[in-house]
Amino acid sequence: MVITNLILDFDLPFVFSLKERRKIINSIKDKLKKFNLSILDISGEYPKEASIAICYLAHNEKQAHQIKERIEEFLYKNFPEIEFNIEYEII
Repeated sequence: MVITNLILDFDLPFVFSLKERRKIINSIKDKLKKFNLSILDISGEYPKEASIAICYLAHNEKQAHQIKERIEEFLYKNFPEIEFNIEYEII
């Protein structure tokens, strides 16, 4: 078994308040729940940037990469207006 830690950094130039950012991040978090992940909002105080930490278990590194790719495809498909960067680590 391997543990995978993902950090998703979002660029939200169209957001002007923390309330708007929270609404978008909560929507993303709710939709990602179908992947059976542990998700935490680790954003700072600046409303135009957001970060989410995701952690999940996989049987091996190949499956961990497949899950990461499915998450990435899901975000591109469901949130095309949001730019994001993924950093990940497999333990």
